[in-house]
Parts: sequence; structure tokens; C-alpha cells
Amino acid sequence: MTVTGQSDDEWGYDLYPGRKGETYKPSLFQKLWLGEGRDMFDHIRCESNVVSCMKDSPLVRTMMAALKSSGCPIDVRRHISCESCEKIVTGGYDQQHNQIVICQNSARSKDAVLGSLVHEMIHMFDYCRQELDFADTKHLACTEIRAANLTHCSFINAFLGGAAAPWRIAKTHQECVKNRAAESVVAVRKIPFEEARKIVDSVFEPCYADLEPLGRRMRRNSADPIRIEREKHIFGYTSEVSQLPNSITSFMSSFNPSSRASPIFGMHKYSYVFSWRIT
Repeated sequence: MTVTGQSDDEWGYDLYPGRKGETYKPSLFQKLWLGEGRDMFDHIRCESNVVSCMKDSPLVRTMMAALKSSGCPIDVRRHISCESCEKIVTGGYDQQHNQIVICQNSARSKDAVLGSLVHEMIHMFDYCRQELDFADTKHLACTEIRAANLTHCSFINAFLGGAAAPWRIAKTHQECVKNRAAESVVAVRKIPFEEARKIVDSVFEPCYADLEPLGRRMRRNSADPIRIEREKHIFGYTSEVSQLPNSITSFMSSFNPSSRASPIFGMHKYSYVFSWRIT
């Protein structure tokens, strides 16, 4: 979708150089101290982690089943791309090409890839299920609320992030979700946090209440991911998922858009990995 009157950088395009047909160029400091510049190694590791998550994670399997049942099956070779990005993000959803980007130079562990993958799958599911217009800040805020609600916030995570206190536990999760969603809107639209928070507040209740396709808010260090997969039939999601590559060598990113059209990304900051750990 081309957005009139908005430059690429205003939509976070500058954080994903591969989306513009450019090459990510790390600084000398990043090469020496942050391990940047190892594109081939990072690419192979990223694709290996993606395939592993799709085979092993009940959350990813549930998301794949939900997308397939909604008429948007995932072909890992077409819909997921490992690319080098600016370090501030670990992933994004390019709705122009209906493709999830995993940032191979920042999402380096399987946990980080898992966090980015499920987060962006929520955006993909919302785009498939609803007529989302990511240029509409309310639509953007809603899908960011849902992604934060379903994949990030727990009491411990919110407490460490300053959104919670023992004497207001009831509001803990909601504050965490609002803050994370607002921060994502800020990253995408480059507007003040206060303005983003007002937008989030204006659509919060219905978006926070929508728990599809996972059906529940997950607790830290719980068996909720397994329960979610077992319960997916309640929502009518099939158990089958799209065929996965037999090996990492068969999963090579062949889809590299060179178009200058303006995709709109659902940002996923590097620190925004799951508050629970799944192996």
C-alpha cells in the first residue's frame, strides 16, 4: 500500500534496508564489538531457528493453524524472510507483501526469534481476518494492543518495566499492554508517546478483550502454550499446518521486494521478547 504524503522513514522503512533493496551497513564498532557483518552466518542461523520454532513451538503451530483456517496459510519460503535490520528492532510485518521479517542480526537466539515470530504472526492474523488499514493509527494501535496482550505482558515483566506495583495488581497487565502498544505506535509513526497513548486508550477495551486466536493471556512459566494448542479446535482451527522445509537448505529467502511502495511495519523492539521462556 502506498501512503500519500509520507516518506519511507516516517513508516519505519529506514529500519529495514532490505525492504528498499539496500544493504545493511554496520559501523566498525558494530562489527568489532556487536558481532555485526556476518550476514551469511546470521542468515543460516536465523532460518534454522525459524524452522525449529515452527516445528517445536505450540504457539507457532497454533498461529499457523489459525492462519490456515482463516484462509491465509503460511508458506515459510514465501511469507517469512530473515534479513539484517537496524538493531532497534528484531522483526516486522510488511503488509504490502504479506511477509514477516525476522531481523537476523538482532534476533539471534531461538527465544528471540520465537518472540518476534509470534508477535508478527498476530499482525498477520489481524490483517488476514480484518480489513486493517495500517495507515489508520487506531487500526495500528489495535493490532499492537493484541500482540502485546497475547505475547508479552506478565506481572513480573510489567513490574520490571515499571508498569506494575504490588498494590495495583488488577491494573498491572493492562498498563503493560498499553505502554508496549503505545511504544510500538511511536516507533512506527514517530509521534509523541502521549499522543500514541491517547490513541491506544481510545481503542483499548475491544482490542484488549479480543483473545483470538490464542484464547487466553499466558502466565509466566506456565503450561499455557500447550493448553492453547490443545484448545485451538474450540475456535475451529485445524490441526494441520502448511508443509515445512525438510531442511534448512530448502528454506532460502527468494522473495526480496525491490519495489519502493511503502509497507507499514508492526514494530517489535529487541527487548520485547517473551516474558516466559519456551524451549
